[in-house]
Amino acid sequence: MSHEYRDRVYIRKDIILKLTEYGELNQTSLLSYCGLNLVKHKDILEDMEAKGIISKMEEPWGNKKIIKYRVTPKGMEFCRHILEPYEEMFPRRDREQVER
Repeated sequence: MSHEYRDRVYIRKDIILKLTEYGELNQTSLLSYCGLNLVKHKDILEDMEAKGIISKMEEPWGNKKIIKYRVTPKGMEFCRHILEPYEEMFPRRDREQVER
């Protein structure tokens, strides 16, 4: 089983789409649904949060805290006006192979 490289643009779009689909996800679920690794991809989440595309909330849970993410209205607009046209212009490789 080989894993294809996924461009960071598509990772960002996948994060926004999953958060839109579910409304709000804890960090573990979000990373799992998007097929991401916390160590490798935490910088993407932090960058998206810093730019206001997603929001991060910390909720206490016993002596620990749960991190939850939600897409912001700015993130929805970014996906609609930038990421969707980008994917139309430059489709993912697996889609190209399916269409052939």
